[in-house]
Amino acid sequence: MSASLDKSKDPGVYIPPPLFYVATFIAAIFIQKKIHTPDDFFHTTAIKIIGVFFLIAAVFFIFRSIRQFFLTKNTVILIKPATSLQTTGVYTITRNPMYLGLAILYLAIACFIGNYWHVILLPLLLLIVQEYIIKREEKYLSLEFGDEFENYKHQVRRWL
Repeated sequence: MSASLDKSKDPGVYIPPPLFYVATFIAAIFIQKKIHTPDDFFHTTAIKIIGVFFLIAAVFFIFRSIRQFFLTKNTVILIKPATSLQTTGVYTITRNPMYLGLAILYLAIACFIGNYWHVILLPLLLLIVQEYIIKREEKYLSLEFGDEFENYKHQVRRWL
């Protein structure tokens, strides 16, 4: 069987990744109602300031990565094939700036309206994103772009 016949047409991720972040955030709110934790910490000025910094960082990663996809006429929709491998701009900092940006945005919102459950569930969310989404994307990109992706993968970290 030739290599071209082995290539997938997409990463096989059929649930839009932002839904994982939203679902986890909402789950934390419901868990807080059932298993209440004190949330005074989230109502301090220092946490609000940290939230603003997280928000700025999230906007940087999300908008820079989406802008780059549009400029290169690539797709952010995971059920469509990639037309190019993103390796420049914000993609020199992290291989997954959109997911990193969403995680930072999650933290920013948690700083403004959060509870400890948001923080407790974050590692689980990141594990799900990495195992269900990122690893599938990496397998697809390896098939689609071969050595170009493998070289990129060795130069730039998955998250930061």
